[in-house]
Amino acid sequence: MKKQGLVDIQTADPSILVELKYSTTDNFVGKDVYGDLTRAYMQPMAAQKLASASRALQARHPDLRLLVYDAARPRKAQWNLWNALPELAEGERQKYVADPRKGSIHNYGCAVDLTVATKEGKPLDMGTKYDFFGELAYPSEEERLLKAGKLTKQQVENRRILRTAMRAGGFSSIEFEWWHFNALSREKAKMMFRIVD
Repeated sequence: MKKQGLVDIQTADPSILVELKYSTTDNFVGKDVYGDLTRAYMQPMAAQKLASASRALQARHPDLRLLVYDAARPRKAQWNLWNALPELAEGERQKYVADPRKGSIHNYGCAVDLTVATKEGKPLDMGTKYDFFGELAYPSEEERLLKAGKLTKQQVENRRILRTAMRAGGFSSIEFEWWHFNALSREKAKMMFRIVD
């Protein structure tokens, strides 16, 4: 990744915590997809945006930190994730894992999956775990789920803390995953960068 110009996000901001879920067995595949990749890399501009989001979070909440679960993702890992959901039709699967033939914004080093944690690394309660497939994870459904008693006020507030910081850094969110943020659109990423090997 370094050869392709990506940077370790902890060089942009050492206070950002990293626990790459696909380098562990604590993920929806249940196995280590990344092997020896244990550091989080992004394009330099995306890493700077993340550092900016981190500063915005700590300005409002000095005891909280960003905790990164995934950043730049090699295309072969994208195939592993895509193939791990054979029970879902391709249209449904694309809600959760980008089609590797098109490439994910993660594959360009311009997307990040993360949460908010204490300084000690304990994640805040977001109502679902990372990589939960279903409407409980949808930011677009939070108000309805709150009214229905399926999410608590604190869980929704914790998600808002994350979104507020990430938007302050220049990221955009998506409707199906509270943890996923894009530094650029896929079209812009495609124009500016090549897919990470």
